[in-house]
Amino acid sequence: MSLLLRRTRPLLVAPLVAMPLLLAPVAAHAAPATPAEMGLYTRIGAVNVCISRAAGIDFEKSVGIAGETIAQLILGQHKGEIQQVGTKALSIEELRRGAINSAVLGAAEICPKEVPADVMKKVQDAIKQQGAAKPAPK
Repeated sequence: MSLLLRRTRPLLVAPLVAMPLLLAPVAAHAAPATPAEMGLYTRIGAVNVCISRAAGIDFEKSVGIAGETIAQLILGQHKGEIQQVGTKALSIEELRRGAINSAVLGAAEICPKEVPADVMKKVQDAIKQQGAAKPAPK
């Protein structure tokens, strides 16, 4: 019986080795990230900041990890392209800067108690300044 098992083992293992290759997603043409996708990615990053801060992790580290997550998602899923930005793919550094800002803004909205007071003040000032720059509705 053990001779039979030794000879058939490669046949039994082969499907297990081949299965991940068969189930791997087919690379499709990456479309730029839509505003809805960007909203989702921002929310994911913000929730990560909130969870990590509640667990006692430093704010800068929390935001850095959340920003990197968002940047890597956009790079991997959309080849660095974002509809709202235009047709040019953004570099990983550009993605990181924007993603960190998005994570901070999202965290300020979702879990303001987990955002340091000085950062919250900067966020509130930026929101006020942005609101003042918008033209009045007609």
